[in-house]
Amino acid sequence: MKPSAPRPNAPRPRSPRAGFLAATLALATLSACGQLNPPLQPQTVFLGQAASASAQQAFSGTWAVKDVPSWLTVSPASGSGPVNLTVSADRAAGTPLNADQSTLSGSFQITWTLPDKTAGSATWTVQADQFRLSGRVVDAARLNGADARLGDAALGAGTAGGSRGVIVTYREAGVRDAVLAARGSVRAQAQANAAVARATLDRLGVSAGARSPLGNRAALLDTPASASALAALRADPNVLTAVPNVTLHALATPAAPLTPTDQYAPLQWAYPLLGYGAVWRDMESGGYTKAVTVAVVDTGVRYDHPDLAGQLYGPDDGALDVITTVGNGDGDGADTDPTDPSVAGRTLGSHGTHVTGIIAARWGQNTATCAGCSPTGVVGATYRAPVKVLPIRALDSSGDTTAADVANAVRYAAGLSVTLDGKTFTNPHPAQVINLSLGGAVSAAEGQPMCDAIADAHARGALVVAAAGNDGTTLPFYPAACAGAVSVASVTLSGGSAPKHAVYSNAYPQVQLSAPGGASYLARTTFNGAVLGGSPFPDEIFSTGWDYVRNQPNYEAESGTSQAAPQVSALAALLLSKGVTSGPDDTLARMVATATDLGAAGRDDLFGSGMINAAAALNAPVVSDTLGLRLQDDQGRAFQPPLDALGRFTAYLGDGSYSVVAGRDRNGNGVYGESGEPRTERRVTLGTAAPATDLGDLTPTP
Repeated sequence: MKPSAPRPNAPRPRSPRAGFLAATLALATLSACGQLNPPLQPQTVFLGQAASASAQQAFSGTWAVKDVPSWLTVSPASGSGPVNLTVSADRAAGTPLNADQSTLSGSFQITWTLPDKTAGSATWTVQADQFRLSGRVVDAARLNGADARLGDAALGAGTAGGSRGVIVTYREAGVRDAVLAARGSVRAQAQANAAVARATLDRLGVSAGARSPLGNRAALLDTPASASALAALRADPNVLTAVPNVTLHALATPAAPLTPTDQYAPLQWAYPLLGYGAVWRDMESGGYTKAVTVAVVDTGVRYDHPDLAGQLYGPDDGALDVITTVGNGDGDGADTDPTDPSVAGRTLGSHGTHVTGIIAARWGQNTATCAGCSPTGVVGATYRAPVKVLPIRALDSSGDTTAADVANAVRYAAGLSVTLDGKTFTNPHPAQVINLSLGGAVSAAEGQPMCDAIADAHARGALVVAAAGNDGTTLPFYPAACAGAVSVASVTLSGGSAPKHAVYSNAYPQVQLSAPGGASYLARTTFNGAVLGGSPFPDEIFSTGWDYVRNQPNYEAESGTSQAAPQVSALAALLLSKGVTSGPDDTLARMVATATDLGAAGRDDLFGSGMINAAAALNAPVVSDTLGLRLQDDQGRAFQPPLDALGRFTAYLGDGSYSVVAGRDRNGNGVYGESGEPRTERRVTLGTAAPATDLGDLTPTP
């Protein structure tokens, strides 16, 4: 009988193995689906010596990049689907101060979310190889022991030179002995040569008592080292050499830098950086005799600050408040009282008082007027020089002013008459230097009224110094950008042997000079090494201030181009006081010529012509003499590779152009090879075309 056919739609019988295969297939399918949505995995991106590289990873969700190190740029910052990034390195920004890492390494996070809402993060590491710079700092040949120099007197025909006798070296020791011996003791074999040698000495009148031994074959003759005597001796066939017994003089020991003893002077790191230890020592011997007036156009000043007593012109001596609006903080209009007033709720200190102290805070004991006030406080740059500050109030209690107020203040400071509220004022002490730690990012047209006033002041013989601005941009800042003003940028400590550009300081073509203004309060770097209240003191500028809450004097740390400008104003005043310069043009030229070039070679927008150098500008005495290396890139970032016992160094750096200076530090500021100091400089560019450069020996020369 035939088997019956299966019924339609009846289930087919399945073997146990068939069920197992189906289950396996289902698991495989599930596994394949999971591989289509894996989480992002950690990854390492190798840049080698390239500036950038691509990095990819398959992904099907959304992602975002975060926590990128400052020396890396990663783009795009976020996306969905596969990750495809471009990673770029600014190696110089990641290079440590000692430049001792041949490979830079950093990492960033990528947070991710899958379609099923699973989330997490992955760490991607970046490694970038550095470029190599090496060389050796070698001192010029020097005498062992105490330094010495040859006498200045030159030998002339028949005249004695800067010497004490003549040193004669004979060809044979026997002849020398015969010349020194009594005539009866000369041995027969030496008699012939000795007779000639003796005859030469007799003709010159050198007696037996004027001859003494010096080494194996030489004799010291007590006779003038005239040109004729030297010629006669050198004509003797027995004589190998005949030279003057030249006079040597030990070089004077470098003068010790003058260090103030005021309580907070150790916090004022800007002065040593500018070489003021040498300048103040120079003042001890006099020479700074010409009286100079520096007008500080600002918020006014606190006359009751004890550290400014005797340093200011008062209301009866030309001080002025040019603000005509009654609501300017002091309750009245223009008058002869430029006091920075107390205003209800005021908590910030006195900007004008701080700027003034940088220039002229008095040294030593003062008459403290409150419990707990420092009896000595801080010091000003001008020390013993007859420099006085003329306060002119042009900024109100909120720190605001107008172009008209600034223009009036500048003209008045220079000695031009101004009419305010119907009354005419004329300054009895026209300023040779005018400091403007104020300004704004206004247009050239809007700044022109201030520029016109500055031109008028310059025509009257005043040098106008202005803060370059704290916006950290490349936009001109007025009135600093005026053609007649000296625009001052800010530098701060780097931890190495060269300061660096302060990040907040504006950079534009009109910047002419730079000076210490301190680091941003956000950076809180502490390279200066001082301690205040048990904590490291930040790299800011410490000066006189006012506590408006307690209504009493205090001292404050501030940073900005407002603090850099008075450093330049103070140096200008000292140049005029010492008589190194006599007017605005030669004063500026002197500061430019002696400035320390930083960053790119020559003038640049970051530093202008460089950081002012008070010691060099004022011809201050040598107070130190050490050898070292200064290394910076064109952005003004400083590096300090160590020198070994033989002066060799190796620096691992990013691509770019560098200034390498081997030099001596003679003003005690730790910056090598400045104006007037022995130096040699090399410029080098590192990159893929030149990944390693050996500069060889670098020997500073005067």
